[in-house]
Amino acid sequence: MDGRKFDESTASRRQKALVDLASVDPMELCNEAKVERCRATRDLRSCGRHVQRVLISCGHAALCEECSQRCDVCPICRTTLSKGGNELPLRLYYECIEGGLISKRYDDRLQDKEDGENKLIADIQRLYSLFDVALENNLVSLICHYVTDVCMDESAVSSDPVIAFLLDEKVVKDWCWRTFKTLLTELQGIYSLTVEEMNGKLGSLLKISSKLAGMSNVLEVLESSFRGSVSAMFQDLNHLQDSILKTKQHLEIMTWCIRHQFLENVKSRYSDFASWRSSFRERKSAATKRAWPDIVNKNMEFSEQSTSSLFIEDALSNLDTEQGHAEKDEGELDITSLLTAGDNSFLRSRLHGMAGCYPFESLRAAVDLLFLNGNSDLVVAKEAIFLYFLFDRHWTMPVEEWRHVVDDFAVTFSVTRHSLLESFAFYLLDDHSDEALKEASRLLPEISGPTTHPKVAKTLLERQNPDAALMVMRWSGRDGGAGLVSLGEAVTAVRVRVECGLLTEAFMYQRTAVAKAKDKKVMDDYDEINGQYCDWLQWLEILVAEICCLCIRRNLVDRMIELPWNPNEEKHLHKCLFDFAIDDPSSTAGSLLVVFYLQRYRYIEAYQVDRKLETLEEDLISRNQSDETSYKLRSLSHWRKGLVSRSVELLPDILQQQLKSGNLPEVGGIPSNENIPAKSDLQKVQEPILGNLLFKVPQPKWEGNGFVYP
Repeated sequence: MDGRKFDESTASRRQKALVDLASVDPMELCNEAKVERCRATRDLRSCGRHVQRVLISCGHAALCEECSQRCDVCPICRTTLSKGGNELPLRLYYECIEGGLISKRYDDRLQDKEDGENKLIADIQRLYSLFDVALENNLVSLICHYVTDVCMDESAVSSDPVIAFLLDEKVVKDWCWRTFKTLLTELQGIYSLTVEEMNGKLGSLLKISSKLAGMSNVLEVLESSFRGSVSAMFQDLNHLQDSILKTKQHLEIMTWCIRHQFLENVKSRYSDFASWRSSFRERKSAATKRAWPDIVNKNMEFSEQSTSSLFIEDALSNLDTEQGHAEKDEGELDITSLLTAGDNSFLRSRLHGMAGCYPFESLRAAVDLLFLNGNSDLVVAKEAIFLYFLFDRHWTMPVEEWRHVVDDFAVTFSVTRHSLLESFAFYLLDDHSDEALKEASRLLPEISGPTTHPKVAKTLLERQNPDAALMVMRWSGRDGGAGLVSLGEAVTAVRVRVECGLLTEAFMYQRTAVAKAKDKKVMDDYDEINGQYCDWLQWLEILVAEICCLCIRRNLVDRMIELPWNPNEEKHLHKCLFDFAIDDPSSTAGSLLVVFYLQRYRYIEAYQVDRKLETLEEDLISRNQSDETSYKLRSLSHWRKGLVSRSVELLPDILQQQLKSGNLPEVGGIPSNENIPAKSDLQKVQEPILGNLLFKVPQPKWEGNGFVYP
């Protein structure tokens, strides 16, 4: 019975202390934290005891309990003190001690250490204790108001050096550091326990998470007073905020893993880590083999088309990019103490990057590497990578054995269905099996939209599914060339269309994309955002050359040369077809280049190309012992020469004589040197020596049964 009365009395005092703390004016919090000594006599050696109560008449903390009984006036304001049996109210700090919110033993140790030099430290520690009580009891708003109403108030000044120091923002920042270190130590102790022991500490983990969230709110308010500046204080606050958020995110994932016993009861589809790593290497090898070569220009800085990385590698590399290499501060060093003892994955990530650590050795290693690395703002990306890891661990196993784990993760961390399926699709596109590709194709209609990653279409194209790639681009709304895209996306869009047989659409897309690139004002703004230099001539060269190379591969050159190419585009079309003819004179590329000029009544250029090709063919015939190849080359040359000869006869006699004698300079996009080059350089745009003479020479017109000249 007595114990129950004692508990009720303690709870009542505790409740009253919390109510008083919640209702205290933030400015008065400085006065409540300050150590006051009794002022009953000038000789402090005769009294000078700590003042634990305030006077009823004036509210000053000026007299101890003993001296208040024999003094008539307040030593500070000289107000007459009322005499009576009423007990003087306790100061807020001692009220918290009486209510059990602050340890009495801690206060005793603080008083034992206090002397003249440490007096300021005692005042700060008392303020910290009041902050601790507020944080522990969900009164973080009190600390936030202290920052805004006291620290950020320029009119809040004091001649008292103790009060003046307590008014500074540095006090709040230092409290955040101190509290954060304490919480890290507590977390380190919990994380070193077994899974069963950690499961018994879930309540403590939830409380720590709440405290970290509260401290993050305080820092956010504190940062607002320095926002826009480049002061060292602002940098420190940023580092501290990032460390706290990363610790909180890591704690939340750890709590989920503890509830699921780190998936010890959910079987993985891999027998061991070695088999998982071997499977991942097979995936990467398959991605490397199926990647399209950078046939446009290997010397150009165009890394997007030469990569063969998986989605997971790109995602992990982004974490490395955002990690930064700023000098580690004290709090960031402490974060590494949360790592699993004996796990070297974190060190390996520093040496080889995050992508080099996949697949993660364990669920705990995945949590540590993802949520203690990178920027805290990337939490959504980290959760997506963690989901990818779960799909990789369990896919192909019976759904009823693992699907509840993924669903619970999505519900716990508010992951939308779209994000969930997107992570699943990324894994399926990385998996090189046909079953995975079929499942990914089934999911893509549901998740494709304006935010769809451009690499999805590129991967589908590499996996021999251009129709699905085209549909993804159409669903994303970026297939028309009207919006700004990267050069890599533009090349993929062209490739997909040509592979789908939509040659005319590919032609119109490249022209629209180049027109956008030519708009200097728009592209300059775009480049500042993406950090990519985009010259419209470079776009023109790459996209036209890509169409030409793909048409040669798919035997669509006869359709390609019928398109209405403009003079700038013709230069690159000529180079591609002529280069291919140099590499393989037995192909029809060179002959179709001649047809290209004949279709446009440009007989001089057709004749000059024919002469170059004839030299190539004769050289190949002289070196080739195969009668079949020689016969094919002679037949091709004879057919082409007949077309060119009849066309040249339509030219004026003077032009025919100059052309056959070699006195007519090279025109158009044809190389002017006499020797056939090994291969023309795509980076150098060939400028014609002369303009097209056909613009100066009267063109023949059909009248009756033949051509006549005006």
